[in-house]
Amino acid sequence: LHYGTLMGSRACVKMAAAAWASGLLNALLHTANTFSIPLCQGNTVDQFFCEVPQILKLSCSDSYLREVGLIAVSLCLGFGCFIFIVLSYVQIFTVVLRIPSEQGRHKAFSMCLPHLAVVSLFISIVMFAYLKPPSISSPALDLVLSVLYAVVPPTVNPLLYSMRNKELKDALKNLIQWVQCQHQ
Repeated sequence: LHYGTLMGSRACVKMAAAAWASGLLNALLHTANTFSIPLCQGNTVDQFFCEVPQILKLSCSDSYLREVGLIAVSLCLGFGCFIFIVLSYVQIFTVVLRIPSEQGRHKAFSMCLPHLAVVSLFISIVMFAYLKPPSISSPALDLVLSVLYAVVPPTVNPLLYSMRNKELKDALKNLIQWVQCQHQ
């Protein structure tokens, strides 16, 4: 893939600015809404970190319409990001499928499939966490899901990418062999 020649620094700056701006807008809207809600059911959040749905459970005001509006904005931003990711992968796969050698296609797919797996894992866990019916919701399940989507993808991503490094693979094999020898 000729990523460096196809993707100029100007396009990278635009994409980074769009990602930062949409994330900042989403965070600012939710933060402003959250700080304007009066809490009357204590201040203990049964969660790995403070999430808006958990804070809303502690609210004593009817903030339904404000939250529906914020969720709509978040869904639009998230859907826009999702469409951008899908279109990016469609373009990547069409370029990869045009590579004449099978070895070249295999190498190209091995570079982008781990990232696609991590993105898919993150999106599927988040969708389940936020779109599950309230009838199957429980504090324990909410906690497990939030840990899964907040901790697992950022942890797995560097591991997948670093496993392409031959020295790291060799060091990992040596470590596994050393551990096996210690237990024998």
